[in-house]
Amino acid sequence: MKVLISGATGLIGRSVSSLLQAGQHEVSRMVRDPAEARQGDVVWKPSSPLDAGTIADFDVIVHLAGKPIATLWTPQAKEEIRRSRVEGTRTIAQAAAGAYKQGGRPHALICSSASGYYGNRGNEELVEECEAGLGFLAEVCREWEAAAETAAMAGVRVAHMRTAIVLDAKGGALAEMLPAFRFGVAGILGDGKQWWSWVSLADASAAYVFAVENEHVHGALNLAAGAATNAEYTKTLGRVLRRPTILRIPAFALRAVAGQLAEEMVLASQRVIPKRLVEAGFTFEDLELEPTLRKLLNGTA
Repeated sequence: MKVLISGATGLIGRSVSSLLQAGQHEVSRMVRDPAEARQGDVVWKPSSPLDAGTIADFDVIVHLAGKPIATLWTPQAKEEIRRSRVEGTRTIAQAAAGAYKQGGRPHALICSSASGYYGNRGNEELVEECEAGLGFLAEVCREWEAAAETAAMAGVRVAHMRTAIVLDAKGGALAEMLPAFRFGVAGILGDGKQWWSWVSLADASAAYVFAVENEHVHGALNLAAGAATNAEYTKTLGRVLRRPTILRIPAFALRAVAGQLAEEMVLASQRVIPKRLVEAGFTFEDLELEPTLRKLLNGTA
Protein backbone atom coordinates (compact mmCIF):
# COMPACT_ATOMS: atom_id res chain seq x y z
CA MET A 1 0.00 0.00 0.00
CA LYS A 2 0.96 3.61 -0.43
CA VAL A 3 0.94 5.29 2.98
CA LEU A 4 1.25 9.01 3.68
CA ILE A 5 2.45 10.06 7.15
CA SER A 6 2.28 13.42 8.91
CA GLY A 7 4.66 13.86 11.83
CA ALA A 8 6.98 11.31 10.21
CA THR A 9 10.07 12.72 11.93
CA GLY A 10 8.69 12.33 15.47
CA LEU A 11 9.34 9.46 17.86
CA ILE A 12 6.37 7.36 16.73
CA GLY A 13 6.51 8.60 13.15
CA ARG A 14 10.05 7.39 12.54
CA SER A 15 9.30 4.00 14.04
CA VAL A 16 6.02 3.53 12.15
CA SER A 17 7.69 4.56 8.89
CA SER A 18 10.45 1.99 9.34
CA LEU A 19 8.00 -0.75 10.23
CA LEU A 20 5.79 0.01 7.24
CA GLN A 21 8.76 -0.01 4.88
CA ALA A 22 9.91 -3.31 6.35
CA GLY A 23 6.46 -4.64 5.48
CA GLN A 24 6.95 -3.61 1.84
CA HIS A 25 4.63 -0.59 2.02
CA GLU A 26 5.55 2.57 0.13
CA VAL A 27 5.86 5.48 2.58
CA SER A 28 5.74 9.22 1.86
CA ARG A 29 5.74 12.17 4.25
CA MET A 30 3.66 15.28 4.76
CA VAL A 31 6.11 18.17 5.20
CA ARG A 32 5.64 21.87 5.82
CA ASP A 33 8.87 23.13 4.28
CA PRO A 34 9.06 22.60 0.49
CA ALA A 35 12.85 22.52 0.79
CA GLU A 36 12.59 19.35 2.88
CA ALA A 37 10.29 17.53 0.48
CA ARG A 38 11.57 14.39 -1.22
CA GLN A 39 10.07 12.72 -4.24
CA GLY A 40 6.56 11.56 -3.38
CA ASP A 41 6.18 13.80 -0.33
CA VAL A 42 3.21 16.16 0.10
CA VAL A 43 3.72 19.77 1.18
CA TRP A 44 1.01 21.10 3.46
CA LYS A 45 0.09 23.71 6.04
CA PRO A 46 -2.16 22.44 8.87
CA SER A 47 -4.18 25.67 8.96
CA SER A 48 -4.68 25.93 5.18
CA PRO A 49 -6.91 23.88 2.84
CA LEU A 50 -5.22 20.87 1.24
CA ASP A 51 -5.93 20.03 -2.38
CA ALA A 52 -7.62 16.62 -2.45
CA GLY A 53 -5.69 15.77 -5.58
CA THR A 54 -2.39 15.77 -3.71
CA ILE A 55 -3.44 12.80 -1.58
CA ALA A 56 -5.67 10.93 -4.03
CA ASP A 57 -3.01 8.34 -4.88
CA PHE A 58 -2.49 7.18 -1.31
CA ASP A 59 -4.28 4.21 0.23
CA VAL A 60 -3.90 5.25 3.87
CA ILE A 61 -2.97 8.41 5.75
CA VAL A 62 -1.37 8.15 9.20
CA HIS A 63 -1.75 11.49 10.95
CA LEU A 64 0.69 12.02 13.84
CA ALA A 65 1.58 15.71 13.61
CA GLY A 66 0.95 18.05 16.53
CA LYS A 67 2.74 20.51 18.80
CA PRO A 68 4.41 18.77 21.78
CA ILE A 69 2.43 19.15 24.99
CA ALA A 70 5.36 18.82 27.42
CA THR A 71 5.83 22.57 27.71
CA LEU A 72 4.67 25.30 30.06
CA TRP A 73 0.95 25.71 29.45
CA THR A 74 0.65 29.44 28.90
CA PRO A 75 -2.59 30.59 27.24
CA GLN A 76 -0.69 30.95 23.97
CA ALA A 77 0.89 27.48 24.22
CA LYS A 78 -2.48 25.88 24.98
CA GLU A 79 -4.04 27.52 21.96
CA GLU A 80 -1.14 26.36 19.75
CA ILE A 81 -1.52 22.80 21.10
CA ARG A 82 -5.24 22.83 20.36
CA ARG A 83 -4.95 24.38 16.90
CA SER A 84 -2.07 22.14 15.79
CA ARG A 85 -4.20 19.06 16.44
CA VAL A 86 -7.69 20.20 15.57
CA GLU A 87 -6.93 22.32 12.51
CA GLY A 88 -4.39 19.85 11.12
CA THR A 89 -6.79 16.93 11.50
CA ARG A 90 -9.66 18.89 9.98
CA THR A 91 -7.50 19.89 7.00
CA ILE A 92 -6.48 16.30 6.28
CA ALA A 93 -9.98 14.92 6.89
CA GLN A 94 -11.60 17.37 4.49
CA ALA A 95 -9.05 16.59 1.77
CA ALA A 96 -9.41 12.84 2.40
CA ALA A 97 -13.20 13.12 2.15
CA GLY A 98 -12.97 14.94 -1.16
CA ALA A 99 -10.44 12.53 -2.62
CA TYR A 100 -12.39 9.48 -1.46
CA LYS A 101 -15.63 10.71 -3.03
CA GLN A 102 -13.81 11.25 -6.32
CA GLY A 103 -11.75 8.08 -6.56
CA GLY A 104 -12.13 5.85 -3.50
CA ARG A 105 -8.74 6.72 -2.00
CA PRO A 106 -7.46 7.18 0.61
CA HIS A 107 -9.69 4.54 2.13
CA ALA A 108 -8.35 4.93 5.68
CA LEU A 109 -7.22 7.70 8.03
CA ILE A 110 -5.36 6.57 11.16
CA CYS A 111 -5.19 9.49 13.58
CA SER A 112 -3.18 9.99 16.72
CA SER A 113 -5.12 10.80 19.87
CA ALA A 114 -4.24 10.44 23.55
CA SER A 115 -5.34 8.75 26.75
CA GLY A 116 -5.75 12.29 28.07
CA TYR A 117 -9.22 11.97 26.53
CA TYR A 118 -10.39 10.38 29.79
CA GLY A 119 -9.17 13.05 32.19
CA ASN A 120 -8.45 12.21 35.83
CA ARG A 121 -10.44 9.04 36.62
CA GLY A 122 -8.93 7.50 39.77
CA ASN A 123 -9.08 3.70 39.83
CA GLU A 124 -11.72 3.39 37.10
CA GLU A 125 -10.82 0.93 34.33
CA LEU A 126 -11.15 2.93 31.13
CA VAL A 127 -12.33 1.26 27.93
CA GLU A 128 -13.14 3.00 24.68
CA GLU A 129 -16.84 3.30 25.49
CA CYS A 130 -16.14 5.44 28.56
CA GLU A 131 -17.10 9.09 28.31
CA ALA A 132 -14.53 11.84 27.90
CA GLY A 133 -13.23 13.41 31.08
CA LEU A 134 -12.75 17.00 32.17
CA GLY A 135 -9.82 19.34 31.66
CA PHE A 136 -7.79 20.89 28.89
CA LEU A 137 -6.36 17.66 27.48
CA ALA A 138 -9.74 15.96 27.46
CA GLU A 139 -11.25 18.92 25.62
CA VAL A 140 -8.45 18.90 23.05
CA CYS A 141 -8.84 15.16 22.49
CA ARG A 142 -12.59 15.47 21.97
CA GLU A 143 -12.13 18.24 19.40
CA TRP A 144 -9.17 16.41 17.85
CA GLU A 145 -11.20 13.27 17.22
CA ALA A 146 -14.29 15.18 16.10
CA ALA A 147 -12.21 17.00 13.49
CA ALA A 148 -11.88 13.74 11.52
CA GLU A 149 -15.64 13.24 11.28
CA THR A 150 -15.77 14.76 7.79
CA ALA A 151 -13.70 11.87 6.46
CA ALA A 152 -15.70 9.24 8.34
CA MET A 153 -19.00 10.61 7.02
CA ALA A 154 -17.63 10.41 3.46
CA GLY A 155 -16.90 6.70 3.91
CA VAL A 156 -13.23 6.78 4.87
CA ARG A 157 -12.29 4.28 7.59
CA VAL A 158 -11.14 6.40 10.52
CA ALA A 159 -9.32 5.19 13.65
CA HIS A 160 -8.28 7.24 16.67
CA MET A 161 -5.27 5.87 18.58
CA ARG A 162 -5.70 7.01 22.19
CA THR A 163 -2.05 6.61 23.05
CA ALA A 164 -0.72 6.30 26.61
CA ILE A 165 2.85 7.07 27.75
CA VAL A 166 5.17 5.68 25.08
CA LEU A 167 8.28 4.06 26.55
CA ASP A 168 11.57 4.33 24.69
CA ALA A 169 15.05 4.96 26.03
CA LYS A 170 15.93 7.43 23.28
CA GLY A 171 12.89 9.67 23.29
CA GLY A 172 9.60 10.59 24.89
CA ALA A 173 8.68 10.60 28.56
CA LEU A 174 11.03 7.81 29.66
CA ALA A 175 14.10 9.46 28.13
CA GLU A 176 13.21 12.72 29.87
CA MET A 177 12.91 10.95 33.24
CA LEU A 178 16.18 9.05 33.04
CA PRO A 179 18.61 11.82 34.12
CA ALA A 180 16.79 12.41 37.42
CA PHE A 181 16.63 8.68 38.12
CA ARG A 182 20.28 8.11 37.25
CA PHE A 183 21.37 10.93 39.54
CA GLY A 184 19.26 9.49 42.35
CA VAL A 185 17.00 12.55 42.68
CA ALA A 186 13.79 10.99 41.38
CA GLY A 187 10.91 10.03 43.60
CA ILE A 188 7.19 9.46 43.94
CA LEU A 189 5.04 12.28 42.60
CA GLY A 190 2.17 13.39 44.80
CA ASP A 191 0.65 10.50 46.69
CA GLY A 192 1.86 8.06 44.01
CA LYS A 193 -1.56 6.44 43.70
CA GLN A 194 -2.33 7.86 40.25
CA TRP A 195 -2.34 5.30 37.44
CA TRP A 196 0.09 5.81 34.56
CA SER A 197 -0.83 3.79 31.49
CA TRP A 198 2.05 2.91 29.18
CA VAL A 199 3.04 1.15 25.97
CA SER A 200 6.45 0.38 24.50
CA LEU A 201 7.42 2.20 21.31
CA ALA A 202 7.66 -1.14 19.52
CA ASP A 203 4.10 -2.08 20.47
CA ALA A 204 2.76 1.40 19.71
CA SER A 205 4.31 1.32 16.25
CA ALA A 206 3.06 -2.21 15.59
CA ALA A 207 -0.46 -1.14 16.59
CA TYR A 208 -0.41 1.70 14.07
CA VAL A 209 0.70 -0.69 11.34
CA PHE A 210 -2.01 -3.13 12.45
CA ALA A 211 -4.58 -0.34 12.05
CA VAL A 212 -3.20 0.50 8.60
CA GLU A 213 -3.38 -3.08 7.36
CA ASN A 214 -6.67 -4.28 8.86
CA GLU A 215 -9.85 -2.95 7.27
CA HIS A 216 -12.03 -3.93 10.23
CA VAL A 217 -10.17 -1.62 12.62
CA HIS A 218 -11.92 1.71 13.15
CA GLY A 219 -13.13 4.15 15.78
CA ALA A 220 -11.46 4.82 19.13
CA LEU A 221 -8.64 2.46 20.11
CA ASN A 222 -6.88 2.54 23.49
CA LEU A 223 -3.17 2.16 22.84
CA ALA A 224 -1.87 1.03 26.22
CA ALA A 225 -0.31 -2.32 27.10
CA GLY A 226 -0.36 -1.91 30.86
CA ALA A 227 -0.81 0.45 33.77
CA ALA A 228 1.08 1.03 37.01
CA THR A 229 0.63 3.51 39.80
CA ASN A 230 3.20 6.28 39.88
CA ALA A 231 4.66 4.72 43.04
CA GLU A 232 5.00 1.33 41.30
CA TYR A 233 6.48 2.93 38.19
CA THR A 234 8.98 4.93 40.23
CA LYS A 235 10.14 1.98 42.33
CA THR A 236 10.37 -0.29 39.28
CA LEU A 237 12.45 2.13 37.22
CA GLY A 238 14.70 2.79 40.20
CA ARG A 239 15.21 -0.95 40.67
CA VAL A 240 16.06 -1.45 37.00
CA LEU A 241 18.60 1.38 37.12
CA ARG A 242 19.83 0.35 40.58
CA ARG A 243 19.28 3.85 41.91
CA PRO A 244 17.46 5.07 45.05
CA THR A 245 13.93 6.49 44.80
CA ILE A 246 13.40 7.61 48.37
CA LEU A 247 12.25 11.14 47.61
CA ARG A 248 8.63 12.20 47.49
CA ILE A 249 7.63 15.37 45.65
CA PRO A 250 4.37 16.75 47.05
CA ALA A 251 1.54 17.63 44.71
CA PHE A 252 1.48 21.28 45.77
CA ALA A 253 5.12 21.66 44.72
CA LEU A 254 4.42 20.16 41.31
CA ARG A 255 1.43 22.45 40.85
CA ALA A 256 3.50 25.46 41.90
CA VAL A 257 6.11 24.69 39.25
CA ALA A 258 4.03 23.37 36.36
CA GLY A 259 0.47 24.38 37.15
CA GLN A 260 -2.24 22.76 35.04
CA LEU A 261 0.27 20.61 33.18
CA ALA A 262 1.24 18.92 36.45
CA GLU A 263 -2.42 18.46 37.35
CA GLU A 264 -3.38 16.80 34.06
CA MET A 265 -0.21 14.99 32.98
CA VAL A 266 1.64 14.04 36.17
CA LEU A 267 -1.00 13.80 38.87
CA ALA A 268 -3.95 12.64 36.77
CA SER A 269 -4.91 8.97 37.02
CA GLN A 270 -5.79 6.98 33.89
CA ARG A 271 -6.05 3.19 34.05
CA VAL A 272 -6.53 2.48 30.36
CA ILE A 273 -7.59 -0.94 29.00
CA PRO A 274 -6.93 -1.75 25.28
CA LYS A 275 -10.25 -3.54 24.87
CA ARG A 276 -10.95 -2.89 21.20
CA LEU A 277 -7.41 -3.51 19.93
CA VAL A 278 -7.27 -6.88 21.68
CA GLU A 279 -10.73 -7.79 20.39
CA ALA A 280 -9.57 -6.89 16.88
CA GLY A 281 -6.72 -9.41 17.15
CA PHE A 282 -3.73 -7.25 18.04
CA THR A 283 -1.16 -8.81 20.36
CA PHE A 284 1.05 -6.72 22.65
CA GLU A 285 4.56 -8.07 23.08
CA ASP A 286 5.54 -5.93 26.09
CA LEU A 287 2.96 -6.50 28.80
CA GLU A 288 4.94 -6.29 32.06
CA LEU A 289 6.57 -3.04 33.15
CA GLU A 290 9.84 -4.30 34.66
CA PRO A 291 10.83 -6.67 31.81
CA THR A 292 9.95 -3.93 29.32
CA LEU A 293 12.13 -1.36 31.10
CA ARG A 294 14.98 -3.85 31.39
CA LYS A 295 14.77 -4.59 27.67
CA LEU A 296 14.76 -0.90 26.79
CA LEU A 297 17.53 0.06 29.19
CA ASN A 298 19.55 -3.18 29.18
CA GLY A 299 19.43 -3.12 32.99
CA THR A 300 22.23 -0.55 33.16
CA ALA A 301 22.58 2.36 35.53
